[in-house]
Amino acid sequence: MPNSALMAQTLVTLADNLVADFDVAELLCYLSERCVEVLDVTAAGLMLVSPSGDLQVMASSSDEMRLLELFEVQANEGPCADCYRTGQPVVNANVAVVDGRWAQFAPRAVAAGFRSVHALPMRLRGDTVGALNLFRAAEGALDADDVMAAQAFADVATIAILQARSARAAQTLNEQLAQALNTRITIEQAKGIVAQAAQIDMGEAFDRLRAYARNRNMKLSDVARSVIDGSILASLSRPGSTKQP
Repeated sequence: MPNSALMAQTLVTLADNLVADFDVAELLCYLSERCVEVLDVTAAGLMLVSPSGDLQVMASSSDEMRLLELFEVQANEGPCADCYRTGQPVVNANVAVVDGRWAQFAPRAVAAGFRSVHALPMRLRGDTVGALNLFRAAEGALDADDVMAAQAFADVATIAILQARSARAAQTLNEQLAQALNTRITIEQAKGIVAQAAQIDMGEAFDRLRAYARNRNMKLSDVARSVIDGSILASLSRPGSTKQP
């Protein structure tokens, strides 16, 4: 059963992006983390289709999840790939018993500590732009209320991403998605730079980037670019450096 208070807060935050300027990459990072907090899942991640038609990993709640999703994209096999292709949810799939359905993906998922997987389409009126991945360390069915809540998250995020479609040409949307993909690459580069400079893991590096952005009311993408150009790297390399002076 999902946490109703956190679920309501998450939906309000996602809905805020229907009327305000927003950073797609940051929105999806927020959604992946909130899925783990609100739902009975171990990890969550999101993929979006690029302008070229290929799925791209946009957000993951953990490095283990990110690596598994990258493998899924590379192998073009797994719950998220199936969900995007068909536009239909993949729910309660036991990766230890998939009858050869995902010959490459399933063993990788089990080795990463996951036992059941779920994928829900990010779709609006027949237009599927990606999928939400939910992985669990435990076998067994995901509660029906959790499935409904996760689909609600995916639906609101999809509306936010596609909000400009009615007023803009499809090329504009493609440019926005391409920009989001580029932003994800920039954030990953910044995480690596901070991790190396501060001798910390990638997860803590991302936490520092995000805390720095939130404390200064900056976009995560802007902070990442400042790390890459060297202007704030020294600050983020020190413990406690994310606090607002």
